[in-house]
Amino acid sequence: MKPSDDCPIDALAGLLPMAARDRLADALDPAEIDTLAHLAKAGTGANSLRALASDLAYLEAWSRAATGAPLAWPASEASILRFIAHHLWDEGEREKNSDHGMPKVVAEALRIDGRLRASGPHAPATVRRRLALWSTLHRWQGVEGPFSSPSIRNALRLAIRAADRPRGRKSAQAITRDVLDQLLATCGRGRAVDLRDRALLLLAFGSGGRRRSEIARLRVDDIDEREPVPADPSAPDGLVLPVLALRLRRTKTASAESGESALVVGRPVEALRAWLEFSKIDGGPVFRRIDRWGAIGAAALDPQSVNAVIKSRCAAADLDPKQFSAHGLRSGYLTQAAREGVPLPEAMQQSQHRSLQQAARYYNEAQIARGRAARLA
Repeated sequence: MKPSDDCPIDALAGLLPMAARDRLADALDPAEIDTLAHLAKAGTGANSLRALASDLAYLEAWSRAATGAPLAWPASEASILRFIAHHLWDEGEREKNSDHGMPKVVAEALRIDGRLRASGPHAPATVRRRLALWSTLHRWQGVEGPFSSPSIRNALRLAIRAADRPRGRKSAQAITRDVLDQLLATCGRGRAVDLRDRALLLLAFGSGGRRRSEIARLRVDDIDEREPVPADPSAPDGLVLPVLALRLRRTKTASAESGESALVVGRPVEALRAWLEFSKIDGGPVFRRIDRWGAIGAAALDPQSVNAVIKSRCAAADLDPKQFSAHGLRSGYLTQAAREGVPLPEAMQQSQHRSLQQAARYYNEAQIARGRAARLA
Protein backbone atom coordinates (compact mmCIF):
# COMPACT_ATOMS: atom_id res chain seq x y z
CA MET A 1 0.00 0.00 0.00
CA LYS A 2 1.34 3.45 -0.88
CA PRO A 3 1.66 6.02 1.89
CA SER A 4 -0.91 8.76 2.07
CA ASP A 5 -0.08 12.46 1.97
CA ASP A 6 -0.13 12.69 5.76
CA CYS A 7 2.40 9.83 6.11
CA PRO A 8 5.20 11.02 3.79
CA ILE A 9 7.95 8.53 2.99
CA ASP A 10 9.99 11.61 2.04
CA ALA A 11 10.47 12.27 5.76
CA LEU A 12 13.12 9.54 5.57
CA ALA A 13 15.09 11.35 2.86
CA GLY A 14 18.76 11.60 3.72
CA LEU A 15 18.58 8.57 6.00
CA LEU A 16 17.45 5.88 3.57
CA PRO A 17 18.57 5.49 -0.05
CA MET A 18 15.94 6.33 -2.68
CA ALA A 19 15.64 2.69 -3.74
CA ALA A 20 15.03 1.66 -0.14
CA ARG A 21 12.37 4.35 0.28
CA ASP A 22 10.63 3.12 -2.86
CA ARG A 23 10.62 -0.46 -1.57
CA LEU A 24 9.27 0.65 1.80
CA ALA A 25 6.49 2.61 0.14
CA ASP A 26 5.38 -0.65 -1.51
CA ALA A 27 5.93 -2.94 1.48
CA LEU A 28 4.61 -0.95 4.43
CA ASP A 29 1.28 0.60 5.27
CA PRO A 30 0.88 4.31 6.10
CA ALA A 31 0.87 3.77 9.88
CA GLU A 32 4.15 1.89 9.75
CA ILE A 33 5.78 4.55 7.57
CA ASP A 34 4.46 7.20 9.96
CA THR A 35 6.18 5.38 12.84
CA LEU A 36 9.51 5.44 11.00
CA ALA A 37 9.06 9.09 10.09
CA HIS A 38 8.39 9.91 13.74
CA LEU A 39 11.57 8.10 14.78
CA ALA A 40 13.56 10.02 12.18
CA LYS A 41 12.25 13.32 13.53
CA ALA A 42 12.86 12.20 17.12
CA GLY A 43 16.55 11.79 16.45
CA THR A 44 17.02 8.07 15.97
CA GLY A 45 20.49 7.44 14.52
CA ALA A 46 20.65 6.83 10.79
CA ASN A 47 22.08 3.32 11.19
CA SER A 48 19.47 2.38 13.79
CA LEU A 49 16.70 3.71 11.59
CA ARG A 50 17.96 1.74 8.59
CA ALA A 51 17.97 -1.43 10.70
CA LEU A 52 14.47 -0.73 12.01
CA ALA A 53 13.14 -0.04 8.54
CA SER A 54 14.76 -3.18 7.15
CA ASP A 55 13.40 -5.40 9.93
CA LEU A 56 9.93 -3.91 9.71
CA ALA A 57 9.85 -4.37 5.94
CA TYR A 58 11.01 -7.97 6.36
CA LEU A 59 8.27 -8.72 8.91
CA GLU A 60 5.66 -7.23 6.58
CA ALA A 61 6.97 -9.17 3.56
CA TRP A 62 7.10 -12.41 5.56
CA SER A 63 3.53 -11.97 6.76
CA ARG A 64 2.26 -11.44 3.22
CA ALA A 65 4.23 -14.45 1.93
CA ALA A 66 3.26 -16.76 4.81
CA THR A 67 -0.37 -15.75 5.35
CA GLY A 68 -1.37 -13.72 2.31
CA ALA A 69 -2.16 -10.77 4.58
CA PRO A 70 -0.26 -7.82 6.11
CA LEU A 71 0.84 -7.85 9.73
CA ALA A 72 -2.07 -7.92 12.14
CA TRP A 73 -2.23 -5.65 15.20
CA PRO A 74 -2.20 -7.27 17.64
CA ALA A 75 -0.38 -10.31 16.34
CA SER A 76 -1.79 -13.68 17.27
CA GLU A 77 0.24 -16.16 19.28
CA ALA A 78 0.01 -18.56 16.34
CA SER A 79 1.57 -16.06 13.93
CA ILE A 80 4.52 -15.44 16.25
CA LEU A 81 5.06 -19.18 16.72
CA ARG A 82 4.88 -19.59 12.93
CA PHE A 83 7.56 -16.90 12.51
CA ILE A 84 9.83 -18.74 14.96
CA ALA A 85 9.27 -22.07 13.19
CA HIS A 86 10.01 -20.53 9.79
CA HIS A 87 13.31 -18.99 10.87
CA LEU A 88 14.83 -21.25 13.54
CA TRP A 89 15.02 -24.88 12.52
CA ASP A 90 17.33 -27.89 12.43
CA GLU A 91 19.25 -28.30 9.16
CA GLY A 92 19.71 -32.01 9.84
CA GLU A 93 15.97 -32.50 10.23
CA ARG A 94 15.37 -30.50 7.02
CA GLU A 95 17.42 -33.07 5.09
CA LYS A 96 15.06 -35.80 6.24
CA ASN A 97 11.85 -33.79 6.12
CA SER A 98 11.47 -31.16 3.41
CA ASP A 99 8.47 -29.67 5.22
CA HIS A 100 10.62 -28.77 8.23
CA GLY A 101 11.37 -25.06 8.64
CA MET A 102 10.27 -22.31 6.27
CA PRO A 103 8.01 -23.61 3.47
CA LYS A 104 9.63 -23.40 0.05
CA VAL A 105 6.83 -21.24 -1.34
CA VAL A 106 7.36 -18.68 1.44
CA ALA A 107 11.13 -18.68 0.98
CA GLU A 108 10.76 -18.25 -2.79
CA ALA A 109 8.39 -15.32 -2.36
CA LEU A 110 10.83 -13.62 0.02
CA ARG A 111 13.74 -14.19 -2.37
CA ILE A 112 11.81 -12.73 -5.28
CA ASP A 113 11.04 -9.74 -3.09
CA GLY A 114 14.75 -9.39 -2.28
CA ARG A 115 14.19 -9.97 1.44
CA LEU A 116 15.78 -13.42 1.86
CA ARG A 117 19.32 -14.43 0.97
CA ALA A 118 20.23 -17.18 3.44
CA SER A 119 19.35 -20.76 2.59
CA GLY A 120 19.60 -22.08 6.15
CA PRO A 121 18.02 -21.04 9.44
CA HIS A 122 18.41 -17.43 10.55
CA ALA A 123 20.85 -16.36 13.23
CA PRO A 124 19.17 -16.44 16.66
CA ALA A 125 20.23 -12.83 17.25
CA THR A 126 18.42 -11.75 14.09
CA VAL A 127 15.22 -13.55 15.09
CA ARG A 128 15.36 -12.11 18.61
CA ARG A 129 15.92 -8.61 17.23
CA ARG A 130 12.96 -8.82 14.85
CA LEU A 131 10.69 -10.22 17.53
CA ALA A 132 11.75 -7.42 19.87
CA LEU A 133 10.94 -4.84 17.20
CA TRP A 134 7.58 -6.49 16.53
CA SER A 135 6.80 -6.33 20.25
CA THR A 136 7.92 -2.68 20.50
CA LEU A 137 5.72 -1.71 17.58
CA HIS A 138 2.75 -3.15 19.45
CA ARG A 139 3.44 -0.84 22.38
CA TRP A 140 3.83 2.16 20.09
CA GLN A 141 0.46 1.39 18.54
CA GLY A 142 -1.14 1.00 21.95
CA VAL A 143 -2.00 -2.70 21.64
CA GLU A 144 -0.96 -5.71 23.65
CA GLY A 145 0.90 -8.59 22.03
CA PRO A 146 1.50 -12.11 23.34
CA PHE A 147 5.30 -11.90 23.03
CA SER A 148 5.96 -12.55 26.71
CA SER A 149 3.68 -15.57 26.95
CA PRO A 150 5.30 -18.77 28.32
CA SER A 151 4.56 -20.70 25.13
CA ILE A 152 6.39 -18.19 22.94
CA ARG A 153 9.34 -17.83 25.31
CA ASN A 154 9.71 -21.61 25.55
CA ALA A 155 9.32 -22.07 21.80
CA LEU A 156 12.04 -19.49 21.13
CA ARG A 157 14.39 -21.04 23.67
CA LEU A 158 13.91 -24.55 22.30
CA ALA A 159 14.15 -23.43 18.68
CA ILE A 160 17.46 -21.68 19.31
CA ARG A 161 18.79 -24.80 21.00
CA ALA A 162 17.61 -26.97 18.10
CA ALA A 163 19.09 -24.66 15.48
CA ASP A 164 22.50 -25.06 17.21
CA ARG A 165 23.98 -22.20 15.23
CA PRO A 166 27.07 -20.54 16.71
CA ARG A 167 27.11 -16.78 16.93
CA GLY A 168 28.94 -15.33 13.97
CA ARG A 169 31.33 -12.41 14.07
CA LYS A 170 30.72 -9.18 12.22
CA SER A 171 34.19 -9.57 10.75
CA ALA A 172 35.43 -13.12 10.28
CA GLN A 173 39.00 -11.98 10.92
CA ALA A 174 40.32 -9.17 13.07
CA ILE A 175 42.37 -6.40 11.48
CA THR A 176 45.36 -6.49 13.80
CA ARG A 177 48.41 -4.31 13.21
CA ASP A 178 50.08 -6.78 10.85
CA VAL A 179 46.96 -6.82 8.68
CA LEU A 180 46.60 -3.05 9.01
CA ASP A 181 50.14 -2.57 7.73
CA GLN A 182 49.32 -4.68 4.67
CA LEU A 183 46.32 -2.46 3.95
CA LEU A 184 48.38 0.70 4.46
CA ALA A 185 50.99 -0.59 2.01
CA THR A 186 48.35 -0.30 -0.74
CA CYS A 187 47.90 3.41 0.02
CA GLY A 188 51.32 4.61 -1.12
CA ARG A 189 50.66 6.03 -4.58
CA GLY A 190 50.01 9.57 -3.39
CA ARG A 191 46.55 9.89 -4.94
CA ALA A 192 43.68 11.56 -3.14
CA VAL A 193 42.02 8.21 -2.46
CA ASP A 194 45.27 6.81 -1.06
CA LEU A 195 45.77 9.68 1.36
CA ARG A 196 42.13 9.54 2.43
CA ASP A 197 42.11 5.78 2.96
CA ARG A 198 45.42 5.82 4.84
CA ALA A 199 44.10 8.48 7.23
CA LEU A 200 40.78 6.64 7.61
CA LEU A 201 42.41 3.30 8.43
CA LEU A 202 44.94 4.70 10.89
CA LEU A 203 42.44 6.97 12.59
CA ALA A 204 39.79 4.24 12.95
CA PHE A 205 42.29 1.76 14.38
CA GLY A 206 44.36 4.14 16.50
CA SER A 207 41.34 5.74 18.17
CA GLY A 208 40.31 2.39 19.63
CA GLY A 209 38.65 0.71 16.66
CA ARG A 210 35.98 3.29 15.94
CA ARG A 211 32.72 2.13 14.43
CA ARG A 212 32.25 2.90 10.75
CA SER A 213 29.37 5.28 11.49
CA GLU A 214 31.58 7.27 13.88
CA ILE A 215 34.32 7.61 11.27
CA ALA A 216 31.89 8.47 8.48
CA ARG A 217 30.33 11.41 10.35
CA LEU A 218 33.58 12.85 11.74
CA ARG A 219 33.79 16.58 10.99
CA VAL A 220 36.67 19.03 11.10
CA ASP A 221 35.19 20.83 14.10
CA ASP A 222 35.21 17.50 15.98
CA ILE A 223 39.02 17.54 15.98
CA ASP A 224 40.92 19.27 18.80
CA GLU A 225 44.67 19.73 19.10
CA ARG A 226 46.22 18.51 22.34
CA GLU A 227 49.68 18.88 23.84
CA PRO A 228 52.28 16.53 22.28
CA VAL A 229 53.45 13.60 24.38
CA PRO A 230 56.90 12.00 24.66
CA ALA A 231 57.54 9.22 22.15
CA ASP A 232 59.31 7.39 24.99
CA PRO A 233 57.59 7.97 28.35
CA SER A 234 60.89 7.21 30.09
CA ALA A 235 62.58 10.07 28.18
CA PRO A 236 60.31 13.10 28.67
CA ASP A 237 62.84 15.46 27.12
CA GLY A 238 63.22 13.41 23.92
CA LEU A 239 61.13 13.26 20.75
CA VAL A 240 57.45 14.06 21.06
CA LEU A 241 54.40 12.76 19.19
CA PRO A 242 51.40 14.84 18.07
CA VAL A 243 48.03 14.26 19.78
CA LEU A 244 44.46 14.93 18.64
CA ALA A 245 41.14 14.45 20.42
CA LEU A 246 38.17 13.29 18.32
CA ARG A 247 34.68 14.22 19.47
CA LEU A 248 32.43 11.26 18.69
CA ARG A 249 28.98 12.90 18.75
CA ARG A 250 26.27 10.21 18.88
CA THR A 251 27.62 6.66 19.25
CA LYS A 252 26.00 3.27 19.63
CA THR A 253 26.27 3.54 23.41
CA ALA A 254 26.24 7.30 24.06
CA SER A 255 24.36 10.42 23.02
CA ALA A 256 25.90 13.46 21.38
CA GLU A 257 25.45 15.39 24.65
CA SER A 258 27.63 12.97 26.65
CA GLY A 259 30.82 14.53 25.29
CA GLU A 260 32.56 11.27 24.41
CA SER A 261 35.97 11.64 22.74
CA ALA A 262 38.93 9.48 21.77
CA LEU A 263 42.61 10.36 21.56
CA VAL A 264 44.96 9.51 18.71
CA VAL A 265 48.72 9.78 18.90
CA GLY A 266 51.51 9.70 16.34
CA ARG A 267 50.95 8.03 12.97
CA PRO A 268 47.18 8.55 12.78
CA VAL A 269 47.61 12.28 13.47
CA GLU A 270 50.26 12.64 10.78
CA ALA A 271 48.12 10.76 8.24
CA LEU A 272 45.06 12.87 9.03
CA ARG A 273 47.01 16.11 8.69
CA ALA A 274 48.43 14.97 5.35
CA TRP A 275 44.93 14.22 4.05
CA LEU A 276 43.43 17.51 5.22
CA GLU A 277 46.35 19.51 3.78
CA PHE A 278 46.16 17.71 0.43
CA SER A 279 42.38 17.98 0.16
CA LYS A 280 42.27 21.56 1.50
CA ILE A 281 39.36 20.54 3.73
CA ASP A 282 39.01 23.11 6.49
CA GLY A 283 35.41 22.49 7.48
CA GLY A 284 32.59 19.98 7.16
CA PRO A 285 33.06 16.21 6.77
CA VAL A 286 36.60 14.88 7.10
CA PHE A 287 36.23 11.77 4.95
CA ARG A 288 34.49 12.47 1.64
CA ARG A 289 33.56 10.76 -1.55
CA ILE A 290 36.17 10.78 -4.33
CA ASP A 291 35.10 10.14 -7.93
CA ARG A 292 36.98 8.03 -10.47
CA TRP A 293 38.91 11.08 -11.68
CA GLY A 294 40.13 11.92 -8.19
CA ALA A 295 37.79 14.87 -7.59
CA ILE A 296 36.95 15.28 -3.89
CA GLY A 297 33.27 15.87 -3.24
CA ALA A 298 31.51 17.83 -0.52
CA ALA A 299 29.45 14.91 0.82
CA ALA A 300 30.68 12.66 3.61
CA LEU A 301 31.28 8.96 3.10
CA ASP A 302 28.39 6.87 4.36
CA PRO A 303 29.04 3.95 6.73
CA GLN A 304 28.62 1.41 3.93
CA SER A 305 31.37 3.18 1.98
CA VAL A 306 33.72 2.85 4.95
CA ASN A 307 33.17 -0.89 4.76
CA ALA A 308 33.78 -0.76 1.00
CA VAL A 309 37.12 0.98 1.61
CA ILE A 310 38.20 -1.89 3.89
CA LYS A 311 37.24 -4.54 1.36
CA SER A 312 38.83 -2.68 -1.54
CA ARG A 313 42.12 -2.37 0.33
CA CYS A 314 41.97 -6.04 1.31
CA ALA A 315 41.61 -7.02 -2.34
CA ALA A 316 44.55 -4.77 -3.26
CA ALA A 317 46.64 -6.44 -0.53
CA ASP A 318 45.76 -9.95 -1.80
CA LEU A 319 43.64 -10.62 1.29
CA ASP A 320 40.20 -12.19 1.02
CA PRO A 321 37.69 -9.29 1.30
CA LYS A 322 35.03 -11.73 2.53
CA GLN A 323 37.06 -12.32 5.68
CA PHE A 324 37.25 -8.67 6.73
CA SER A 325 34.85 -5.83 7.39
CA ALA A 326 34.98 -2.45 9.11
CA HIS A 327 34.21 -4.12 12.44
CA GLY A 328 37.51 -5.96 12.06
CA LEU A 329 39.25 -2.70 13.01
CA ARG A 330 37.36 -2.69 16.30
CA SER A 331 38.00 -6.31 17.18
CA GLY A 332 41.55 -5.99 15.83
CA TYR A 333 42.35 -3.09 18.12
CA LEU A 334 41.42 -5.08 21.23
CA THR A 335 43.16 -8.20 19.95
CA GLN A 336 46.33 -6.19 19.33
CA ALA A 337 46.08 -4.60 22.76
CA ALA A 338 45.86 -8.07 24.32
CA ARG A 339 48.88 -9.28 22.36
CA GLU A 340 50.94 -6.37 23.64
CA GLY A 341 49.86 -6.77 27.24
CA VAL A 342 47.81 -3.57 27.49
CA PRO A 343 45.54 -3.88 30.56
CA LEU A 344 41.95 -4.54 29.59
CA PRO A 345 40.47 -1.49 31.43
CA GLU A 346 42.94 0.78 29.64
CA ALA A 347 42.07 -0.69 26.24
CA MET A 348 38.34 -0.44 26.97
CA GLN A 349 38.73 3.21 27.93
CA GLN A 350 40.11 3.87 24.44
CA SER A 351 37.72 1.60 22.53
CA GLN A 352 34.81 2.67 24.76
CA HIS A 353 33.36 -0.82 24.94
CA ARG A 354 30.61 -0.87 27.55
CA SER A 355 30.46 -4.66 27.75
CA LEU A 356 33.29 -6.22 29.73
CA GLN A 357 32.17 -9.63 28.45
CA GLN A 358 32.48 -8.59 24.80
CA ALA A 359 35.84 -6.88 25.23
CA ALA A 360 37.22 -9.73 27.34
CA ARG A 361 36.35 -12.25 24.62
CA TYR A 362 39.02 -10.79 22.33
CA TYR A 363 41.49 -10.70 25.22
CA ASN A 364 40.78 -14.25 26.27
CA GLU A 365 41.29 -15.64 22.77
CA ALA A 366 44.57 -13.77 22.31
CA GLN A 367 45.88 -14.83 25.72
CA ILE A 368 44.89 -18.48 25.26
CA ALA A 369 46.56 -18.64 21.85
CA ARG A 370 49.76 -17.23 23.32
CA GLY A 371 49.70 -19.36 26.48
CA ARG A 372 50.53 -22.97 27.27
CA ALA A 373 47.02 -24.34 27.85
CA ALA A 374 46.28 -24.66 24.13
CA ARG A 375 49.67 -26.26 23.37
CA LEU A 376 49.55 -29.38 25.51
CA ALA A 377 48.80 -31.84 22.68
